[in-house]
Amino acid sequence: MTDAGRALVVGSTGIVGQSVARLFAEQGWTTYGLSRSGGAPDGVTPVVGDLADQAGLTEALADVRPDVVAYTAWTRRETEAANIEVNGGAVRHLLAALEPAGTVRHVALMTGLKHYLGPFEAYAQGEMPDTPFHEYEDRLPAPNFYYAQEDELFASAARNGFTWSVHRAHTVFGFATGNAMNMVATLCAYATICRERGTPFVFPGSETQWNSVTDVTDADLLAEQMLWCATDPRGQDEAFNIANGDVFRWRWLWPQVAEHFGLAWEGYADAPRPLEQAMAGAEDTWREIAERHDLVEPELDRVASWWHTDGDLGREIEVLTDMNKSRDAGFLGHRNTRDAFFDYVERYRASRVIP
Repeated sequence: MTDAGRALVVGSTGIVGQSVARLFAEQGWTTYGLSRSGGAPDGVTPVVGDLADQAGLTEALADVRPDVVAYTAWTRRETEAANIEVNGGAVRHLLAALEPAGTVRHVALMTGLKHYLGPFEAYAQGEMPDTPFHEYEDRLPAPNFYYAQEDELFASAARNGFTWSVHRAHTVFGFATGNAMNMVATLCAYATICRERGTPFVFPGSETQWNSVTDVTDADLLAEQMLWCATDPRGQDEAFNIANGDVFRWRWLWPQVAEHFGLAWEGYADAPRPLEQAMAGAEDTWREIAERHDLVEPELDRVASWWHTDGDLGREIEVLTDMNKSRDAGFLGHRNTRDAFFDYVERYRASRVIP
């Protein structure tokens, strides 16, 4: 296979980074994966680096000389001011570290729907645009680390002459462990614990999320959009929403998930029943399950992120995105959300993450 170029995937151990790195490698790119742990999918050269350390990054990336950079990493802090400092700074440090080589021609930045909904500490508060969200909506007045990341990207692109793309994903369905925003793995762990305890599979979220139309983003589809933007001028110097292209209601999908795991289920009733409370103290139960079934990850907090799934399913507003800008520009990728969910369930099972 002809070498298509050199790609650097930042956050190569994450739920999106793994998909992006695999796709670039499969498509003939010499692919490097940057992470603190040094992990990377097969066929990807790992690079160890800390995004808080610009000098260390400059040294670690000196020989990488990428044509394309896909940025999929983030770090959560207690306040949005700290999120801005850490995550905006990380983009700035990375691009500054790559600047001396002068090889970068495109940078793809993953953000998300907090662009439209606001940051964690002001999430879904105040006046927001109507759904579905469109890329032309003005920024919200609240400080937001996504905006800080974009501004660092735009400033570096102006200085260095590379093109850019921003990819605004919804809740991501994908394959990874040890990830802080992983709904499929979280629901798999929850269902497994319900089966172990003989308890029903209870929807943890709000009445609005139970009944409203929503959408999600398949990690592999996001990877395809990033690759398209890196190689097609129609995808460059633009921000795009990225979702599967279909819509669904949790009241439709939830019973199907329960049936797949052989569970009785309960929908919304009177008030949310968050997973963080329902699963408090479940760590020992998970360790027992992991030992009995020889699972690869005995630590529950590396499989399930209760807080993130509670946040997504607990929202009191309808959330979905418009994909017309991306389609009109020529990206026609899509996924069947139900099929994608159960495909990932089987990948977790085959990898012995769940029994």
